[in-house]
Amino acid sequence: MSIVTKKATISDVAELAGVSIKTVSRVLNHEPRVLPATRDRVQAAMETLRYRPNSSARRLASNRTFLLGLVYHANSGYITRIQNGVLEACHAEHYDLLIHPSATGCSDLPEEISQMISQPKVDGLILTPPVIHMTEVMDVVARLDAPYVAIARASVEEDPWSVGTNDRQACRDMTHHLVDLGHRRIAFVRGNPGHLAMGNRFLGFRDALAEAGLEERTAWTPTGDNSFESGERIGNALLALDPPPTAIFCANDHMAAGVMTAAHRRGVSIPGQLSVVGFDDIPMAGRVWPPLTTIRQPLGQMARLAAQLLIRRLRGQDPGDEERVISSQPVLRESTGPAPRD
Repeated sequence: MSIVTKKATISDVAELAGVSIKTVSRVLNHEPRVLPATRDRVQAAMETLRYRPNSSARRLASNRTFLLGLVYHANSGYITRIQNGVLEACHAEHYDLLIHPSATGCSDLPEEISQMISQPKVDGLILTPPVIHMTEVMDVVARLDAPYVAIARASVEEDPWSVGTNDRQACRDMTHHLVDLGHRRIAFVRGNPGHLAMGNRFLGFRDALAEAGLEERTAWTPTGDNSFESGERIGNALLALDPPPTAIFCANDHMAAGVMTAAHRRGVSIPGQLSVVGFDDIPMAGRVWPPLTTIRQPLGQMARLAAQLLIRRLRGQDPGDEERVISSQPVLRESTGPAPRD
């Protein structure tokens, strides 16, 4: 025999909290005319009853969709962490999420975003690299005056509605770690030039080289396209140099995995003859052999904060004083070790 549990209504919340239905509605819509104690009581009642507002009724009453749009590159290896962070914030604020993947070189993306905002399907957008660096996309967003928040912006100081991480400092510190291990021939595989935050990673590498008094060689700083394939191709080229680098730092984990594959196929021992470092700490980083030393980007936290900022923006609030640069953390695994003796 199945038991059907009655879904809580706004009337149930009002009765449990000892307030009117209108007061519950004001709390849901974050209207200012509610005493803090009353707001807390209503929110406690909603938690107790596991109340979720009726989306259709809210949309009709407010002329809003209560739907956020997450626009990202379809090949992003870390999108699950971003989605989970956004969903956590959406659930807490009774919003829903529409995900919109875009293909490489998608010429239709500006028009698709225009339709998402104009119809409207969504109240606002959360944008990730490389979408935030596409001029034609940002022109559409500006023309429609669409509320948005950017994740992994190269410089959050330029835009209060953005969140980022300390790419430059994190890569500077990791490069110093390689120097401390005795490495002097250190290469850096740069990321797609269209991803401006990745440019900061290369700057951090350069900072550390200068501070350690090491030479920066153009042949040791090739540019990849963020893919495994480009990492493998560049890994082969770097390991064919005379002398080859003893450490290769890659701007993301996909390219680092490609470098490791190239080393394995050439019979180069990791980390005995070559240390390899990535960035992002995608799930694959802990599963390759040897497990990859990398830098963990706090994507879940960044995404959650981005969604919270966007909801504030939709309510006409200012960004607030919360820190919008969340530090990345080194993850030291078995792909790095002392520099080999010549």
